[in-house]
Amino acid sequence: MNATDISAARAAAVASAVDRIRAIEAGQGVTRPALAAIRDELYRLAAQEHLFPSAHFPPPPNGEKGSNRYLLQEDQGGRFALYMNALNPGNETKPHDHTTWAVVVAVDGQELNRVYDRLDDGTDPARCDVRLREEVMVEPGTGICLMPEDIHSIHTTGARPTRHLHMYGLALERLDDRKAYDPATGTVVPYNRNFMKPTEAAKA
Repeated sequence: MNATDISAARAAAVASAVDRIRAIEAGQGVTRPALAAIRDELYRLAAQEHLFPSAHFPPPPNGEKGSNRYLLQEDQGGRFALYMNALNPGNETKPHDHTTWAVVVAVDGQELNRVYDRLDDGTDPARCDVRLREEVMVEPGTGICLMPEDIHSIHTTGARPTRHLHMYGLALERLDDRKAYDPATGTVVPYNRNFMKPTEAAKA
């Protein structure tokens, strides 16, 4: 299968999966069972590894930090945005929320997710009390579902770059009220409002 055929097959598979994901949200709303069903759809998509070759979705060159984030599909108004995220080992983020639902599954590579509970009542917008609840290793066959208020951090581990599918209820570029939470100091600050880079097109 040549690059053009792969791109066409990928676009069709992505469109079909997003159609089913859209129907899940319409029928069940934004609930944890609904996100689990969305994760199952993404598992099936990610299992078609031949549609997501590393040549089409390379990470940053020379082992650089940061990520290459490729937009696969997005509805009008930024709804149901699906990305391929390619990162090198050694990346990590601060604990943060999304303000929309998110589901992440792996085509290849490992990403440790640390999930936190917020114990305070949120009345002070600049302060928080967050504690680690669990760790989830996102790798082929194991994903993570996050409600809009959930807090997590990511840490890429292993010896090779990741290629992970990230599905959001609303496109990342439209999320302007995300927060980062510091478990050590209890501070709350705006998260990546200024450094969210534009998405890239998949390479053919």
